[in-house]
Amino acid sequence: MTSMFLDRVKIWVRAGDGGDGAATFRKEAHVPRGGPDGGDGGRGGSVYLRVDPGQTTLRDFQYRHHFKATPGGRGTRARRHGRAGEDLVIDVPPGTAVHDDRDGALIADLVARGQRTTVARGGRGGLGNTHFKSATHQAPKHAQKGEPGEERWLRLELRLIADIGLVGLPNAGKSTLLAAVTAAQPKIADYPFTTLEPNLGVMNLDHEVDDERRPTIADVPGLIEGASAGAGLGHAFLRHVERTRVLVHVVDGASRDPEWDYDVIREELRAHDPALLEKPTLVAFNKVDLPAAQVTWPAFSRARRAGDLDVVAISAATGEGLDTFRACVAALLPSAAELEAPPEPAGVVVHRIDAMGDAFLVERDADGAYRVRGKRIERIAAQINFDVEESAERFQRDLERLGIDAELRRAGVAAGDLVRIGGAELEWESQPWEDR
Repeated sequence: MTSMFLDRVKIWVRAGDGGDGAATFRKEAHVPRGGPDGGDGGRGGSVYLRVDPGQTTLRDFQYRHHFKATPGGRGTRARRHGRAGEDLVIDVPPGTAVHDDRDGALIADLVARGQRTTVARGGRGGLGNTHFKSATHQAPKHAQKGEPGEERWLRLELRLIADIGLVGLPNAGKSTLLAAVTAAQPKIADYPFTTLEPNLGVMNLDHEVDDERRPTIADVPGLIEGASAGAGLGHAFLRHVERTRVLVHVVDGASRDPEWDYDVIREELRAHDPALLEKPTLVAFNKVDLPAAQVTWPAFSRARRAGDLDVVAISAATGEGLDTFRACVAALLPSAAELEAPPEPAGVVVHRIDAMGDAFLVERDADGAYRVRGKRIERIAAQINFDVEESAERFQRDLERLGIDAELRRAGVAAGDLVRIGGAELEWESQPWEDR
């Protein structure tokens, strides 16, 4: 049986390309040879991820995996600039960690309402030919093409943000407890693995006292022995308890050996992350209305108290002990002001300096072609229109200025060889470059 709860997805994002700059000249009745008046291209739209607190899963990405922002408009004559492309904002649930799928690097950990991060930056618009006029070159035909927008595959990983996390073996009664203390309506049945996806509810604490706190409580698929190593449905669950403030460990008091059940879950939490055992924890000994649980309760409670853990006997089915349960949970939770802030770890957006140095590398592709790698030269190549002789000559001067021409010669490039720079494939000649 497959869970419909999506907490890990891959998506492809692409920002919009910048618009091309224009290579135009003034046309006026009494000015036969007007000067350059080409406008700049508009920037491409960027792609952002933004936290939407109304979402709790990544299910919106189940069938749609590709997202693209719009490109910038082309520049036109009379120095008119192209229109900027529209940014694309993609909403994700709180608790979404964003990784670059290529190397696994963390881009952002999004937890706060409205928090957002740029995941693909729109390309800059190309400059029109007005920018390339000089005292010695009055009528430049060169204008830049728009810079390509960034594109990448991302891995989104959701760790639910809940104040209270219910942990326990399958059929311990977590869903029944959630339904009893919140307005949530999870699927409940008397067999293991009823819960195949997390359920969230809001807990009311003011039954006995005036407590305005409304903590969220999450019941997620039950753990089994070996869950931390990938066994069973619980493997995907373990990451979801990392962000909770309080753990409620639900034990089936009527099981064959409640002490063994308890130890299994504690060991799985420790194996996943020992810090989980340091979280404030309440042990809820469930099904105390059944005779078998009444027999094992005294010894079980003594063992927990000897270990300095809070323990309470409840029956989620009949409501017995739930007022005490609420009071114990309330004592473990932080103040109302702290509850309004996201649980630790706080959201992080990783800012990386995008160095645009002149560094480059010349290497050979499998087919024998020469490949030049380097951020700056690849960007320059992407903005050159090689069909315009003046632009191609300008690019040749860039290669000489950056030392790439000399390095290619040292590497043994000869007339007729292919040289690839970014998306451009060029044929080497002894003089200017020409598009292949």
